[in-house]
Amino acid sequence: MGTSKARIGILTSGGDCPGLNAVIRGAVKSAARLDADVVGFRRGYEGLVDPVTYVALDTTNTSGIISRGGTILGSTNKGRFAARSGIDERLELDPQLLRDVQRTMDQLGIMGLICIGGDGSLSVAQQFHECGIPVVGVPKTIDNDLSATAFSFGFDSAVACATDAMDRLHTTAESHERIMVLEVMGRHTGWIALQAGIAGAASVILIPEIPWTWENVCQKILERDNAGKRFSLIVVAEGAELPGGGLVTTPAGSVVGQVRLGGIGHVVARQLHERLKRETRVVVLGHLQRGGPPTNFDRALATQFGAHAVRLVLQGQFGQMVAYHPPDVNNVPIHDAVNKISRVSPDSSAVVAARTLGVSFGQFPPGESPLLRSLVDESSSQSTDHIAPPETSDHYDDAVDPS
Repeated sequence: MGTSKARIGILTSGGDCPGLNAVIRGAVKSAARLDADVVGFRRGYEGLVDPVTYVALDTTNTSGIISRGGTILGSTNKGRFAARSGIDERLELDPQLLRDVQRTMDQLGIMGLICIGGDGSLSVAQQFHECGIPVVGVPKTIDNDLSATAFSFGFDSAVACATDAMDRLHTTAESHERIMVLEVMGRHTGWIALQAGIAGAASVILIPEIPWTWENVCQKILERDNAGKRFSLIVVAEGAELPGGGLVTTPAGSVVGQVRLGGIGHVVARQLHERLKRETRVVVLGHLQRGGPPTNFDRALATQFGAHAVRLVLQGQFGQMVAYHPPDVNNVPIHDAVNKISRVSPDSSAVVAARTLGVSFGQFPPGESPLLRSLVDESSSQSTDHIAPPETSDHYDDAVDPS
């Protein structure tokens, strides 16, 4: 690489997801057009310090990777750069580690580093910025839990995977009159479960943001039985709390400072089998949601993120993260992105629409949905005729059934 050119570093950190290669390609192609070179560090932040490992990236060795899942640079969510504990507790990095990163940047002549990652990885980038290391962040998470961007790439691909699973489970559940429980990722947010549940015609959606009870979930299933629909699809987010409180976790192989969520699908299936004496099956999608090629939406968004990140570096706008605020891609301070996670609002239009369709979130007993009450009150106020409230004996959690 010519020493007269600006040199940009790029790395992918944290869990992999569809679209990482599209960001790399977008950054490399944009840098080439703007007369800059790109160096890709391997295995995330670990490649920045002894042993420093990197590769020169150009339009030749990044050609054709837009449709590939994973990352050609490799990634890790473990090691010396763990900077997040739990939901929002920051772990300070070793000052010597930060000095080693700065030395690598100086020795290689890196004018700015593009860090692609989720909240934990961007917390590292924020600490880089605070100690004077020039960084630009790119949001990556299938969980879609970064509040400073409307969407992060990888989310749409994860929802597509979960929806495809729902479509497949629908036919087998109906054929055998079974209850099917699908557990999806999302950590402490329910975005994947909510969107996949709506798209896949779920009967019940259980997410961390909305409390629920076993009784209400059972009543929804019984309602479907009484209507002649002897099967039900339930989507549960891995971070949904149990009715008695607490998360279902597994300690083995957990990331430093964070528990590994997972297993609630089996708990839900077992409880429903015991309470309803019905045949119940569970499917845990797990890492299938993080693998495979990105959707067209994620390819386009990730490519734009890469191009915008390069412009921010060349303009010297460090400490910024690219963000998608439809219809535009712009940027916000990294600090704003990692300071608060984005969670599903129980009053959001998506939740209200799902309730209107008859989807149960397991929150209300039969006939006591606030949505039904508000609809009845509104109808009563707009008409001089008496409108009777909906019957409660049929055990309606919300309005009508979606499937």
